[in-house]
Amino acid sequence: MDKKSLAVIVLSFTAAALFVANLLMPVRTAVADEVIKDRDYQVLTARWQANDEALLIVDNRSGQMAAFVYDPNARGVVIKAVRPVMDAFAK
Repeated sequence: MDKKSLAVIVLSFTAAALFVANLLMPVRTAVADEVIKDRDYQVLTARWQANDEALLIVDNRSGQMAAFVYDPNARGVVIKAVRPVMDAFAK
């Protein structure tokens, strides 16, 4: 057995092992359920629309909340709304 044959066999077994591992490992999807709270600001993720998630930043001192979402057309994060936090609790 020469070096080329040994290399092909080792690479074939490695490729097979990686293929099987890829099939068996579950894929973790992004979930909007994270919250970071500090003294002046809170940062959280939330579902914005059906297939859209938003990054919400709350300024605890002013009571304002800003919502940022990813816009694929602009290929970046854009601001969707800035409102007082109390608007979320209004009837």
